[in-house]
Amino acid sequence: MLSFFSKSKAQTEPSESIYNIKINSLQEQPIDLALFKGKHILFVNVASKCGFTGQYEDLQKLHETYKDKLVVIGVPCNQFGDQEPGTFKEIETFCKANYGVTFLMTEKIDIKGTNQHPLYQWLTKQSKNGKTDSSVKWNFQKYLVSPKGQLVDYYFSVTKPLSEKITKHLQ
Repeated sequence: MLSFFSKSKAQTEPSESIYNIKINSLQEQPIDLALFKGKHILFVNVASKCGFTGQYEDLQKLHETYKDKLVVIGVPCNQFGDQEPGTFKEIETFCKANYGVTFLMTEKIDIKGTNQHPLYQWLTKQSKNGKTDSSVKWNFQKYLVSPKGQLVDYYFSVTKPLSEKITKHLQ
């Protein structure tokens, strides 16, 4: 089977450390990504009014099942069909009430375009992550980072959170 990155160059060390990127939680508190060294991190751009919103349930299961090896971080974004219009409190309430979400959620950010947050600059630019260029196509696209802070792979929205494509890295 061909690797997802088979046409890209070999991975090099990232030019910037993901652990130095500044981002706040949904409650507007700074998140220190360096606290997650030694664990995989799965970043997922999320939205409350999307056809893929049901993936919150499996993201929560993934979080609970692999909590010793993985940190799931939901990243609200309103850039795809205005499907995340809520305030931080509305997003938090929706996620907890409907899906029992306890995994970490960030502030709402731009993940593409002129105001692209530095986190997504790192995730989508080979010059920063050392692995590959990508673009976020829709809500619930996933980016997996290794315990050493290297980009492992990314997965389009149709890839379910509990898919073997993701979980094989957590065994």
